[in-house]
Amino acid sequence: MIVLGIDPGLANTGYGVVAREGARLKALDGGVIQTRAGITIEQRLATIAQRVREILAEHDCDAMALEELYFGANAQSAFAVGHARGVTMLTAGEQGIPCFSYTPQKVKSAVCGHGRAAKDQVARMVQTLLALPAAPMSDHASDALAVALCHVNGTPFADAVSRAVEAAGVRA
Repeated sequence: MIVLGIDPGLANTGYGVVAREGARLKALDGGVIQTRAGITIEQRLATIAQRVREILAEHDCDAMALEELYFGANAQSAFAVGHARGVTMLTAGEQGIPCFSYTPQKVKSAVCGHGRAAKDQVARMVQTLLALPAAPMSDHASDALAVALCHVNGTPFADAVSRAVEAAGVRA
């Protein structure tokens, strides 16, 4: 299974590609899609979409995992993040790739064991779990890898529950 994790943002969209081969986890790619403030929002979104399209094709991803919006005090910022999140989901939909969303607390809990982990703790755990020589240089890339890890680690459990429910003949 290969998952593209996305930490959406208009100026900086973090991405991380994680593969699960049996019990082994491996980082295939990670970084930040940056857009310039001086160009129109539609041009910025087109840049994000194009790069996401390239990453999905390059790694033949099976799924996309996105961090859900965190609504802070700045509504304008939340709208910009929502635009970036929407365009990444649209791009995955065009490619027939399923999308899954996780709250920041769920991601931190999956990677660090609790939902209130600090950014540096998330980065260190991403480094450890993926056996990286160093922590990701960008918080955006680190968060995106964490989102991908959250999905990859949760999928075997969800699959096992689905199989158990199906075997028991229980209807959801």
